[in-house]
Amino acid sequence: MAQRTVPLTAAGMARLEQELALLRTERLPDISARIQEETESGDVSDNSEYEDLKEAFAITEARIQELEQTLANAVVLGPAADDGTVSLGSNVTIRDEDGMEETWVLVSPAEATAAGGAISTESPVGSALLGRCEGDSTTVETPVGPLVYTIVKVG
Repeated sequence: MAQRTVPLTAAGMARLEQELALLRTERLPDISARIQEETESGDVSDNSEYEDLKEAFAITEARIQELEQTLANAVVLGPAADDGTVSLGSNVTIRDEDGMEETWVLVSPAEATAAGGAISTESPVGSALLGRCEGDSTTVETPVGPLVYTIVKVG
């Protein structure tokens, strides 16, 4: 089965590579050492900390595999088009009906981090913004009802 390419911004690629390196060089060895300590300290059959460590090890290994696959299929995007149209990689400033402004970069789901100011093009807001231009308004359906956003700036 052919793998789907994963479009990433240069910053997103660097962040994922950094996360992978951290998991490989620090997190996984730390968990392994702690598991080893638990097994050497005695009976692990009813040891909840040991079970928690095994689970953390499995989760970390799964994340490493996910990152390896994402990075193996990654295609780094060039700069977003400078034509005022929202596309993958665009920095977008939006204003809600209350006048509150937020700036986001639209990225693929693989690198989306709301805390880092990057939203997925497949999220409700991201998909509503794609293809729109500065000055356009768009409505996003949310659990609390529709929200209207106006695109203030596309960069």
